[in-house]
Amino acid sequence: MRLGLTALRVVVGGAFAAHGAQKLFGWFGGPGPDALGQGFEQMGIRPGKRNAVIAGASELGGGAMIATGFLTPLGAAAIVAVMDQAVRTVHWSKGFFNSDGGYEYNVVLAASVLAIADIGPGPVSLDRALGTEKSGPFWALAALAAGLAGPRLLERFAPEAAGEHEAQPEPQRFVRDREPVSAPTPAQRTA
Repeated sequence: MRLGLTALRVVVGGAFAAHGAQKLFGWFGGPGPDALGQGFEQMGIRPGKRNAVIAGASELGGGAMIATGFLTPLGAAAIVAVMDQAVRTVHWSKGFFNSDGGYEYNVVLAASVLAIADIGPGPVSLDRALGTEKSGPFWALAALAAGLAGPRLLERFAPEAAGEHEAQPEPQRFVRDREPVSAPTPAQRTA
């Protein structure tokens, strides 16, 4: 149990930390905040750069907390927040399965960190060494609630600055099972 839990924490947390570093610093072939921010803007996530920095910091910080077993429920909440936002803005419209671009994998990752928050980081962790370990159903549910509330509170209380995207065209949303666009008829072409 000690080895398995530590391996799970290090792999899942380390992957999130690396993914966050891609967003924040452009490391490991990542886009960095400017390019990711532009991508977010095109998806309708505004302001793009601010949201890219928040997502990167949440992944880097939350992943590092999970990997090291330090303030584990807080790290789980940060990761749940990013996964929730990703599901709501990118994956939900594509259905459940990852093979279709759906939210399956995001749910698995969120469930993994919530399980770690419930079980606890284990004996080979900073929480155990520092005496700060908090675990159990209450802490896992608190991490879930905080992770789900965080993005919504940010959207509500930190709206984009006025004029931040005035010249931007309205973003095109992903629509599942959209009707194909047919070619114009000869009468439409001459009109």
